[in-house]
Amino acid sequence: MTHSHNLLGEPEPTLLPANPEADGELASGTPAAEVAARHPTVSAAWAALAEEALGRTERLLPDTIEAYAYARTGYHRGLDALRRNGWKGFGPVPWSHEPNRGFLRCVTVLAAAAEAIGEHDEQERCTQLLRDCDPTLAP
Repeated sequence: MTHSHNLLGEPEPTLLPANPEADGELASGTPAAEVAARHPTVSAAWAALAEEALGRTERLLPDTIEAYAYARTGYHRGLDALRRNGWKGFGPVPWSHEPNRGFLRCVTVLAAAAEAIGEHDEQERCTQLLRDCDPTLAP
């Protein structure tokens, strides 16, 4: 008889702490670049910058590279925060927990930008990371 689940169980979900000051600034419409400058460890600010850059279409390639760079910065800041909060490189990082969304948004934009520039291995790694963090996020 074989088992298709992990007999050791899955780790508890990692729940990042909120940053009320940065969150409030973003919610009030403070430009994401200003929020990122004041709160460089907050992935949500980097995600907003990356999403803005990816959404611009007048200069596709330069904006895609800009989005990639912002998303990569937010991704690394998010990994640092996850590790500080007990994440061991695997296990759930649920979208349903609002403070996790900045990191997950960065991974999503990083996957899209990587795909746009033909970096398929990176796109696949990001997509797999999203699946591993929260299966509802990636196809």
